Amino acid sequence: MPRSMPTRRPSRVSREAQPAVPAPALLPDFCSLPMALGVVLYGELLAILLALASPSPLSGFWARLGPLSLLVLGIVMLAASLLCILRTPLRRMPGVAVVPTALVVIVVSAVTVAWMCTILVPWAEGAGLFPDDGARGLLIRAGLISAIVGALMLRYLYLHQQWRAQVEAVANARLKTLQARIRPHFLFNSMNTIASLTQSDPRLAEEVVEDLADLFRASLATDADRTTLDEELELSRRYLNIEAQRLGARMRVIWDLEDLPGDALVPPLILQPLLENAVYHGIQPSAEPGEIRIVGRLRRGAVNLSIRNTLPRPADEARRHKGNGMALQNVSQRMEAMFPGAARVTRSLVDGDYLVRLVFPYPWRQS
Repeated sequence: MPRSMPTRRPSRVSREAQPAVPAPALLPDFCSLPMALGVVLYGELLAILLALASPSPLSGFWARLGPLSLLVLGIVMLAASLLCILRTPLRRMPGVAVVPTALVVIVVSAVTVAWMCTILVPWAEGAGLFPDDGARGLLIRAGLISAIVGALMLRYLYLHQQWRAQVEAVANARLKTLQARIRPHFLFNSMNTIASLTQSDPRLAEEVVEDLADLFRASLATDADRTTLDEELELSRRYLNIEAQRLGARMRVIWDLEDLPGDALVPPLILQPLLENAVYHGIQPSAEPGEIRIVGRLRRGAVNLSIRNTLPRPADEARRHKGNGMALQNVSQRMEAMFPGAARVTRSLVDGDYLVRLVFPYPWRQS
C-alpha cells in the first residue's frame, strides 16, 4: 500500500526570485587564502630566479637570495593586499580599465617597496641588492621588472578565468541536457500513481501532483545557477515522496541531517539526480526492499552530504540498469565551477552499498 504523507509540507520550492549572477571577474580574488599562498610561492620563485640570473659568483647565491626575497615578497604582498582592498572598485570598472589599473597598482607597489628598502635596509647594498647605478637604478629596475612580470601574470590570470568560464559553460550546458532528460518512465509511473490515488486518496493525489509540478518547475528553470541547500533538500524530499508512492515498502528512506546551514548556496539539481540514480540503479532493480540514507553534517567550515543506497543482489544483476555516469560527472563539474578547488565529489562502495559524498565550504564567498 502507498505510504501516507503529511497533510501539509513547507511552501513549494521557488526559483523565480534568484538574483542575477554577475559576469566572471577578469581578476581573481586576492583576498582568498589559496591566492595569497600562491602569491607568496611565485614571489619566492621569482626571487630565486633573479638570484640565479645575477652575474655575481654562484658562491654568493644565498647572500643575494635573502635581500632579494625580502624585496620581492614585499612587492607581491603589498600588491596583493592593495588588489584585495580595491576588489570592489575594480569590479565596477569597465573591462578595458581593470587590467591597466591592476598593473599600475603592481608597479607602484614595486617602486614603493624598493624605495623603502633603500631607507630601511642599508645592509642590502652590501649584500648586492643594489645595481651599480645605486638606489635610483634599483627603483627603475624594480618598476620595469614588476611591469613585465605583472603583465605576464595578469595575462595568465585572464586566460585562467577564460578557461574557468569555458568549464562552467560546459557544465551548464550539460545541466540543461540533464534537465531535459527526466526519464520518461518516471513521468509515466508518476502519472499512473496519481491516477490510482485519485480513487483511493484524492488529497494525497493532489499533493503528489504538487510535488511533481515543483520537480518539473525546478528541472526546467534555466536562469538560476545556484540555489539554497534548504530548497535543494526540499526538492529532494518531494522527489522521494513521489517515488515512495510507487515503490511502497520496497524503499526505505532515512534522513539524518544535523546542524546544516539552510542558507548555504549550491548549484541547482545536485541532489535530485543522485537520488534518482540511487532509485533507478539501486532500489528499483532489487527483488528485496532497499534503503537510501541521506546524511548531512557541518564540520570545520565544510558541509558534508552523503547519499548511500543498497545495491541489488548478484541474482538481480540481470535487471540492473547500466548507467553512463553523466549525472555524477555533471554534479562534479558544477560543484568545481562554483567552489574552485574547494569542493569534492567522491563515490565508493561501503559494505556493499553505493556511497556518493559531497563536500563544499560554508560560509562561501564568490570570488
